[in-house]
Amino acid sequence: MSRQVARSDLLHLYKRLLRLAEVYPSKNRDGIYSAIRDEFRLNRTLEGDKAHKEIQLAYQGLGQLQQFDGRKGTANFSVTLEQNPFPKPDGADEKRPGVSDGINRLAEERAKTDSS
Repeated sequence: MSRQVARSDLLHLYKRLLRLAEVYPSKNRDGIYSAIRDEFRLNRTLEGDKAHKEIQLAYQGLGQLQQFDGRKGTANFSVTLEQNPFPKPDGADEKRPGVSDGINRLAEERAKTDSS
């Protein structure tokens, strides 16, 4: 069974990648654009499983670029947190001896021994 992809589908994929690369928010935008063009040129003669693998990589890259496409309102960068993302453990409200309590207790013991 052959995994042939229509030439029109590849052309559509190529154009979508280039359009998204034009608006990708990066200092290396031009390099990404050039890399897409170069990869398609280098791989245009591939056939069989190698071609299928490269096409899958191109679709994966398309998905990654689409995450940053804000033109169609597809970008959603909102974050929703729980009301209390770090709840206190049970019994945390009870007073626990801390470092300052230990220091104060030592100071009191010294004061007792010094006054004796």
